[in-house]
Amino acid sequence: MENIYIVGVGMTLFGRHTDKTVKQLTAWAVEDALQDAGCDRKHIQAAFYGNCTQGHFDGQHMIRGQVALLPLGLDGIPIYNLEGACASSSHAFNLAVTQLKAGAADVAIAVGAEKMFYSDKAKMFSAFESAWDIETFEDNKHYLAAMGKSIVPPEGSQSPKPYSPFMDVYAALGRGGLMERFGITQRQLAAVSSKNHGHSVHNARSQYRNAMGIEEILAAPPITYPITLPMCSPISDGAAAAIVCTESALEKYGFDKRRAIKVLASVVRSASARAADDFDQGCTHLAGKAAFEQAGISPKDVDVAEVHDATAIGELLSIEALGLCAPGQSGVMAERGDSALGGKLPVNPSGGLESKGHPIGATGIGQIFELVEQLRGNCGKRQVDGARIALQGNGGGLWRVEESTEHVGIFAKA
Repeated sequence: MENIYIVGVGMTLFGRHTDKTVKQLTAWAVEDALQDAGCDRKHIQAAFYGNCTQGHFDGQHMIRGQVALLPLGLDGIPIYNLEGACASSSHAFNLAVTQLKAGAADVAIAVGAEKMFYSDKAKMFSAFESAWDIETFEDNKHYLAAMGKSIVPPEGSQSPKPYSPFMDVYAALGRGGLMERFGITQRQLAAVSSKNHGHSVHNARSQYRNAMGIEEILAAPPITYPITLPMCSPISDGAAAAIVCTESALEKYGFDKRRAIKVLASVVRSASARAADDFDQGCTHLAGKAAFEQAGISPKDVDVAEVHDATAIGELLSIEALGLCAPGQSGVMAERGDSALGGKLPVNPSGGLESKGHPIGATGIGQIFELVEQLRGNCGKRQVDGARIALQGNGGGLWRVEESTEHVGIFAKA
């Protein structure tokens, strides 16, 4: 089986694009990726398109990939439409890699795009409601309410304003999986958020680029305990794309191998009916184990990581599940600065979802974009020195007590 390489990446600025449609955002990212790869669009043999909310917002419930990609000259090829909540574009990337490994193509493109910012805030937040099983809504609440019961939220620590229901999900997971279990503190969560906002200052594609201190984050408006506003990812518009090829295609199409990034692993896993405290059977944990086995490396070999911090809680849950720190040490790691630029293992040097932004259908490839640029050494003031191995963790949706799906990607300099 041939090795697979990322030869081109493209990404819009993540943010509020009130003057652009999802098709225009897609075109921006695709054209950037084609130019980055030096790839003629006629060499693309398959396309995989991730999107979640275009049906909800625009009524485009079907053929979203065809609608977005055919006008760009990517016609006559198979175009696959993927939806996996916040992991949609990671699913697209995984299937593009799988297509090449199967020998069905030697060059493919994976794209994720989302336009989520609208004036109707109630409609914006309701877009998230189907990212869990809507038929078991009461059971979902029951599972979450049982987590972290000993942690009593202080009075006034919940926002009176509408917010995404997934903030309640993360709050429950944080109280049960981090605070009650290990004694991780709200201050340590603020350290995660402060670190990510600081990283984003040097990312020209980030939605927010303002440094924030720990005290400022703790004093910010509450969302739901222990989460305050800066600990949350914003509503975002954006798109990202990645072009992958086989090793034989590098020379065949004249791609620059010096800029190519090798895909060591790409693993997708779904949730299981585990007990809330059976963390060894967690979706992210098992996906990470499979990815490290596929790559032939261990967590200690990772130089830089982009993980799913839809809230600061998500970052700590992810790095523990992926084995990037010992159980219970994620909060200490953040507070010590180990996960900051210049630390032992920089996490989310892009600014993460909290600051870079979270256009959910584009988020996974947005993470991959950052890691490709890190491994190429192109990240300027946010560059991780000597980065050779990079890890991506991207979760989507909720099933019972965990993400419904997770993608773990591991990448290396060629």
